[in-house]
Amino acid sequence: MVSAFHSLQKLHDEWREIGPVAAEYKEPLWERFKEASSRINRRHQQHFEEIKQEQQQNLELKTKLCEQTEELNATACESRKEWNKASEKLLEIQKVWKTIGFAPKKENSRIYERFRAACDTFFERKRNYYSGLKDQMEDNLALKTQICEQAEAIMNSDDWKTTGDHLIELQRRWKEIGPVPRRQSDAVWKRFRAACDTFFERKSAHFSSVDSEHKENLSLKRALLDEMAAFDLSGITFDAIKEFQRRWSEIGFVPIKQKEAIQKQYKEVVDKLFGALRGNERERNFDKFRNRISTLKQSGDKRLRYERERLYNKVKQLEADIATLENNIGFFAGSKNAESLVAEVRVKIAKAKADMAEAIKKVQAIDAEEEKQA
Repeated sequence: MVSAFHSLQKLHDEWREIGPVAAEYKEPLWERFKEASSRINRRHQQHFEEIKQEQQQNLELKTKLCEQTEELNATACESRKEWNKASEKLLEIQKVWKTIGFAPKKENSRIYERFRAACDTFFERKRNYYSGLKDQMEDNLALKTQICEQAEAIMNSDDWKTTGDHLIELQRRWKEIGPVPRRQSDAVWKRFRAACDTFFERKSAHFSSVDSEHKENLSLKRALLDEMAAFDLSGITFDAIKEFQRRWSEIGFVPIKQKEAIQKQYKEVVDKLFGALRGNERERNFDKFRNRISTLKQSGDKRLRYERERLYNKVKQLEADIATLENNIGFFAGSKNAESLVAEVRVKIAKAKADMAEAIKKVQAIDAEEEKQA
């Protein structure tokens, strides 16, 4: 918008420099140029009004953050826990501050100085508190001893991912803790390192044997895919597909490089089975429904319309059920048996979609029958 405004000024300069035109064109050309200029000027003015309004809102937001910081400074902190809690609040306030844009130019420096002064006051008070603690190193020793105890409590766990992440977090916290008395420094460090080494050496030994297990799982899944692909589609049932899926989910992990490809093959085979299932069941069910339409016609239009309304409501309910099931898949991603749970939900989604398609087809059949009578 600013660029357009500056370009307009140049155009006005050029207009003035260009010589006169014939009298009959003079007024229409000027009115046309003036109207275009007015539109650009209005948009330019609106642009700066919006900036002004946004900056005023930013000033109000930053003023509130200053007030919150000043309230922290007015609150007495008497323990490490209270100081940590207050520090977390201030860090969150500072994060929010960074997300807010400029305040109006005449207020921007003033509000920043106010906020910086409040933050400086807080951290100065915090430094004074900690500098006055004579037993700081003893506190650090207590904290590191607690970390050692936590590490020792989980070093024999077989939950490799969760425990590994927990130990890494303990290592991070260890580095953040200040020095301990020199006479205990070496001993407490060796204690913590021993607990970490115990877990990670066990983890390394475990995963060295996992590769062969994953290769065996890959062979089992390929064999199951062959069995599924060779299944007689004319006799396919929902229970048969569910049993295939159960066996698949129980086999376990495959090598990571083959995971995507084997999963894609599995999905294609399952989709084919469900396609055959839907085709077989639809044909049988629809033949029965055609006979039911004939019966309902003999009973009068009222019962036929009631049946259509029932089917229409079923379609709406199935749509809602499918949306809920698809949303639930996201919640299972982090669970221990995610693959099995997701597979089970996908079965339900596929069945619901098949039921919905069948209900829609029945509604269309009723509509077609009513059109014949019209």
